Amino acid sequence: MERDLTLIKKMIYLRFIMGLIVVAILLFVPAGSLDYWEGWVYYGIVFVPMFFVLRYFLKHDHELLERRMKMREKEGEQKKIIALASILFLIGFIVPGLDYRFGWSDVPVGVVLLANGIVVICYLVFFLTLRENRYASRVIEVEKGQTVITSGPYALVRHPMYLGIMLMFLCTPLALGSYWALIAFLPILPILVLRILNEEKILTRDLPGYTDYCKLTRYRLLPFIW
Repeated sequence: MERDLTLIKKMIYLRFIMGLIVVAILLFVPAGSLDYWEGWVYYGIVFVPMFFVLRYFLKHDHELLERRMKMREKEGEQKKIIALASILFLIGFIVPGLDYRFGWSDVPVGVVLLANGIVVICYLVFFLTLRENRYASRVIEVEKGQTVITSGPYALVRHPMYLGIMLMFLCTPLALGSYWALIAFLPILPILVLRILNEEKILTRDLPGYTDYCKLTRYRLLPFIW
């Protein structure tokens, strides 16, 4: 058991380091400069909390992190959704650096800081969702022994993690000082809707009690709207 945990720690920290490197390349190589201050603020806003969240779950629920290391979707529709979202995500992180280099946008400092503050709140929603639902995997599947979660943020909407992700995607371009990056990130929103609708079909089919939960918690993503 101890050897397994050590291996999981190594894999998680390796992915964390790879994430640091990849995001730095996506932000600062297109910018052509390390003076891209919006990039540095966003970089810290994302990765500093992420480090402490990883430390928390390694101590309290390393099995959740192990689940979240799974990347391969089993459902054909989800594979297409993830592929398209990944392309848009990649473009969305390259454009702000180019925007900085060529001066396409002039986003006020206050807007940049406010957007970063919302990103922090979104990450808090993400953390609370993971803490409430230890079966929150990256891939859409129902595991043996999995139960419906109705407490915490799940009492408000059925997909609180996607709510946090949606707001984070909308604020990321502004946090990085780019209006043009919104063009790449906006299409991710309908893609999230498609993912949610497909996920609910799978959960209704495979997770006992999910249909009753849907009647109890009426809204999927936005309270009083949808």
